[in-house]
Amino acid sequence: MRVFVTGASGWIGSAAVDELLAAGHEVTGLARSDASTAALEAKGARVRRGDLDDLDGIRAGAEAAEAVIHLANKHDWSNPAASDAAERAAVQTIGDALVGTDRPFLLAAGVAGLVQGRTSTEDDASPFHGPDAPRGGSENLALEFVERGVRTVSLRFSPTVHGAGDHGFIALIAANAREKGVAGYPGDGTNRWPAVHRSDAARLIALGLEKAPAGSRLHAVAEEGVPTREIAEAIGRAFDLPVESIAPDEVADHFGWIGRFFGMDLSASSDRTRKLLDWTPTGPTLIEDLDAGAYSVS
Repeated sequence: MRVFVTGASGWIGSAAVDELLAAGHEVTGLARSDASTAALEAKGARVRRGDLDDLDGIRAGAEAAEAVIHLANKHDWSNPAASDAAERAAVQTIGDALVGTDRPFLLAAGVAGLVQGRTSTEDDASPFHGPDAPRGGSENLALEFVERGVRTVSLRFSPTVHGAGDHGFIALIAANAREKGVAGYPGDGTNRWPAVHRSDAARLIALGLEKAPAGSRLHAVAEEGVPTREIAEAIGRAFDLPVESIAPDEVADHFGWIGRFFGMDLSASSDRTRKLLDWTPTGPTLIEDLDAGAYSVS
């Protein structure tokens, strides 16, 4: 299958490209830099130069493909409105290009914020609608294309897709601990973060492309919820730092913008995803990765 992948050189995307190529697919990755181009070509993938603002290029890539996997996001936390607008525009462009084709359109989403007070499941619809919502309401926008002949599949990733080389949330929390000289956790540390190893997330993407029906919401979740106190304790062991509770009213000052996320309880199940795709995570757990030095300073 000819697959067009945005975010093909990113943390999740680069691993997904490896899985797709190994499965015999022909991959074209969107690349905005010479380094990304070289990395994709070295794997045996084709390259379309451009970025999320190049909507004409994204449209052409989608029209030429038999499937689209949209993993790119600006992740500009200093200007989330710009990131959300770019995300919505890209999803609209891809959806429009695939109308009436019944081709797969897999897009990155997340489990964060789906529900409050219980473990979220694949049955929970995203509460985020419209351009002003997180990620520009892109999951719901993409799912609207199911009725227009597109096999949309939402890839809801854990907030922590971990592994050696990760520069995401856990890397930022570990960096905060080194800077502050203490591995902190919010309040009593019982709030939970779902986690999945990068290799398992990539394998889920390839399986979703092959097996998931239109309208599916897949949860890339290997661990339903790792208590933040356990995360802090592992960071403390990794960097020989004391571990301390951070009072709820001090979380924002201590952790910065990421404190808003680290203080949330985000437990999520992947039972339906595992049964649907026959997907069994096999990678190390988040704590195992931390204890093995995956987030140690190079």
